[in-house]
Amino acid sequence: MNADQNLKETAVRYLRQWEVRDYTTMRGMCTDTATVWHNDGGEIQTIDENMEVLKNLAGDVETLRYDIVRQMQEGNEIIQQQVLHLTNNDGSRSDVLAAMYFRFEGDLIDRIEEYYTVVPLA
Repeated sequence: MNADQNLKETAVRYLRQWEVRDYTTMRGMCTDTATVWHNDGGEIQTIDENMEVLKNLAGDVETLRYDIVRQMQEGNEIIQQQVLHLTNNDGSRSDVLAAMYFRFEGDLIDRIEEYYTVVPLA
């Protein structure tokens, strides 16, 4: 397997770990100084701050599943289009339509940016 394919698979594997709520593995896939930005107007988060947000969000969610629509790579950067399907504990469902950017240092994630919108489903 070539290095380019490894980075693409790492980006997907990172999201798959959130599906099963394996935060230890997720954190281990990132540099100590990794940062996360979202288009919600909040501040840039450290990876550890983002892990806490993900844990809190997952507490309200019964199931979450990613469909990766496409991936593109330029050097150590991956951008992918994806849909996150959520079923909340109250039975309501929504999709999160997103584009996600990953920058790597070696084989570890050093920067994540996510542009998203939430679509409630009937």
